[in-house]
Amino acid sequence: MFTDLRGSTALYESIGDARAYGLVRDHFAFLTGIVREHDGAVVKTIGDAVMAAFVEPGQALAAALEIQQAVSAFNREHALAAGGEDLVAIKIGIHEGACIAVTLNDRLDYFGSTVNMTARLEGQSRGGDIIVSTRMAEDPAVATLLADRQISKESAELRGFDAPVEFLRIDEAMHKVASGDQ
Repeated sequence: MFTDLRGSTALYESIGDARAYGLVRDHFAFLTGIVREHDGAVVKTIGDAVMAAFVEPGQALAAALEIQQAVSAFNREHALAAGGEDLVAIKIGIHEGACIAVTLNDRLDYFGSTVNMTARLEGQSRGGDIIVSTRMAEDPAVATLLADRQISKESAELRGFDAPVEFLRIDEAMHKVASGDQ
């Protein structure tokens, strides 16, 4: 899983460096807690982005869904810092597959095509949605979690990959409206 804050440069500009950095740190704690609840681990942070790993694809999707569902509460808690407006929209891309695990600087890190694909899929997110690889969507636990979601099948040319890549976009905003979870 890769996540990133949408519009973080504008956030720093609008509320100031110190307040924005505090918000980014709170967002890391928020994400880390949900990732751990779903038996995942945060591998690293890169700027305001997070790379996380999970043993099972269903755990990754469950974490991603919970993150997007909990963002509005996170924004409500932090709204006073920005005069009441939503501060955070999280972009998420998830994919599954084999990768190379290495220890660098006493920390576990991952490399390879799976990692690269996941990062590129996150780049297709608009924020508030979840991008899921079609390969991951074939996992039975993932398919169950996708069953009642607003999903669109899309494709895009992704940097470093020869052919257009198909993926699913889960629109959590549409799911909240349809289920009344506003």
